[in-house]
Amino acid sequence: MLALKIILAVAVAMVLLRMGIAILRMLATPLPEPPPVGELRKVKLQYRCSLCGTEVRMTVATDETPEPPRHCMDDMELLVIEE
Repeated sequence: MLALKIILAVAVAMVLLRMGIAILRMLATPLPEPPPVGELRKVKLQYRCSLCGTEVRMTVATDETPEPPRHCMDDMELLVIEE
């Protein structure tokens, strides 16, 4: 009975160790390179969070119609496309 508990404890420790190492590897991956300066485009978009009311103005994006930012775990609503 004692041997079974020891084997089970070692197995659980190995699983936890592997999970910890995997999480540290994910955190250690470098951030992707930023796009070249010429690829960023000027945009004037204003978004609002439908849950809490936070507003965000986007001035630079990688394309003309970027995906809306996320806030409160939900996509923000597009309010104004300024000219």
